[in-house]
Amino acid sequence: MDVHFAHGPDDMLTWIASDPGFMQRASHALLAGDRTWLVDPVDHPDVRARLASLPPVAGVLQLLDRHGRDCAGMACDLGVPLLVTPRHAVDGAPFEVLVVRDSRGWHESALWWPDRLALVVAEAVGTPPYFRSRPDQVIGPHPFMRARPPRVLEGYPAHHVLMGHGHPVHRDDAGALVDAAIAHARGSTPRWLASLATGSVRRSDRRSPIVTG
Repeated sequence: MDVHFAHGPDDMLTWIASDPGFMQRASHALLAGDRTWLVDPVDHPDVRARLASLPPVAGVLQLLDRHGRDCAGMACDLGVPLLVTPRHAVDGAPFEVLVVRDSRGWHESALWWPDRLALVVAEAVGTPPYFRSRPDQVIGPHPFMRARPPRVLEGYPAHHVLMGHGHPVHRDDAGALVDAAIAHARGSTPRWLASLATGSVRRSDRRSPIVTG
């Protein structure tokens, strides 16, 4: 497995794992003051090399119950706390915690970083093809959230949206793109299904709605 690093601000490092490719598993290192916070990390030697040049890691945040990835291993190795789907503010961190979903089989939290106008989402929205109903859509809802869109993510004036799947979005209207994805989640479902049937979404992506990680 390889990773590649996405373009973004110096205090928001995102890397995407190559395997499995259709999932576009994204992890993040958020630099706040003299601390670094890891979000849903996938471990790799290149990641460790990057982390060595950053402020010390203060904690690992696992924002989705089934996003185990390498969260526990990295937290143990680095000697820092592992916080799984936190429901309240994290001590020493500048983030507000949003409870996205708290139901049987799906426990997900998100982060709002007001000082940086950054929204960090594990699974509820993403940028891979299997999230989107048309090629020109930037951010789409998770397939399993189309019926019950994650309204808790609406209304944030984000300039940065970092997600657990797909490339991050760094632009002034990033929050509006999340709002649009949520607002049209139900209405665009027929088009999304048609994109699966016609091959607008690559064949290798068609199984992704039922796989998470």
